[in-house]
Amino acid sequence: MTGDLAQFTSLKFKAEGHDTYRDNNRGRILGRGNVGTQNSTTIENVLYVEGLKHSLLSISQLCDKGYKVNFEANTSTISNEISGKVLFTGRRVNNIYLLDIMNNCSENECLLSKSDESWLWHRRLAHIHTNHLNKLKSKDLVSSLPNLKFQDNRLCDACVKGKQTRTSFKTKDMISTNKTLDVLHMDLFGPSKTTNLVGNFYALVIVDDFSRYTWILFLTSKNDAYKAFKKLAKVLHNENENSIKQIRSDHGGEFQNANFDRFCEKHGIIHSYYAPRTPQQNGVVERKNRSLKELARTMLNESNLPKYFWAYAIYTPSYVLNKTLIRPILKKAPYKLYRGRKPSISHLRVFGCKCFILNNGKDNLGKFDLKSDEGMHIGCAINGHAYRVYNKRLLTVEESMHVVFGESDCNVPKSVLDEPDVDDLRTILQKNQSIDFNATDTCVVKESIVNA
Repeated sequence: MTGDLAQFTSLKFKAEGHDTYRDNNRGRILGRGNVGTQNSTTIENVLYVEGLKHSLLSISQLCDKGYKVNFEANTSTISNEISGKVLFTGRRVNNIYLLDIMNNCSENECLLSKSDESWLWHRRLAHIHTNHLNKLKSKDLVSSLPNLKFQDNRLCDACVKGKQTRTSFKTKDMISTNKTLDVLHMDLFGPSKTTNLVGNFYALVIVDDFSRYTWILFLTSKNDAYKAFKKLAKVLHNENENSIKQIRSDHGGEFQNANFDRFCEKHGIIHSYYAPRTPQQNGVVERKNRSLKELARTMLNESNLPKYFWAYAIYTPSYVLNKTLIRPILKKAPYKLYRGRKPSISHLRVFGCKCFILNNGKDNLGKFDLKSDEGMHIGCAINGHAYRVYNKRLLTVEESMHVVFGESDCNVPKSVLDEPDVDDLRTILQKNQSIDFNATDTCVVKESIVNA
């Protein structure tokens, strides 16, 4: 707290009661804001107290946020507990330790919030908006989410770079369907300039109108759209009491063809089309495409992973949004509406973070050989409870439950990755394991899998 108005870089005036001092005098709290300069450490949530002649910093709050405070006879230091980096050095004057906030630190850092657990969950949940996270918690729509307050005024560089836009779409104020699979919205995005690890250029996005549950089908060419949809339709028919009533798409040749017409006629499905060059009519899946690509771009940018991991980066936000998106009007998650049960998110980890995979039978280990391989987390497995990881030693994608994560050190420089050429990596992957794209969401590793 401080009484010096000039120290604030941003301040929101709001009467919040009084602060009582040790001598029982009181000062009015007139607002709250951030203190610092562009060249110094920023301190968030600082109270502006009327008449306060000294600026006070809470040691207990610093410790709660993951900082280490050390006092010696003539000096004191505040350092990051994880990295050990010293942020402030103070000096003792009589019986008081003084810190020069404005000139003490040469690098920008967000004090009292860098190790904030809410920021970690923002990254774990694929960088979805903090207002949405507050709704998830306040309405108790998912389990395992800690009781945190997610600040909507915090700036996430990765979110800005990946999601900045000029306008937003308007939401509908009514629900036009009564149950799942009544209407499926379909759209294709691509081609990507970079193929994924198995040579796919396109992704077919299918969204259920009622629940907003989403399926992702990765394709090598547009002509594969019919085969992929046909396989998915069989899966949906087997796992759901409802049957597909109607599908909606644009007039693209991948949708408007004889194969789709025969399939719809055989199964009694209505195939309706949107007007040409009118993407506004296809708003449900167009917005979904946009969200998936922006979140994938954000996560690839933050983790510094090569672009040929784009399929994993697309699947991860789709997986997360199915569990955490709040369906307008119904106020429930797509997973709840489609599967009928409350989703859990306790297993989610930061995309692209460093991890260690237990070498559980892949090699004949000697008594003193290393038991783990270093890798990167690239999402959750589709079928089964496991994590999908990229093993940097073997250059393979594996699924395993025996993984230790280093989420606090998410940004992995490309030099650490030793990025191989995509064609060389694809050759190595196909040699070590058979990868195929099924009709449910994304690629499945058929061999070299470490299961629980």
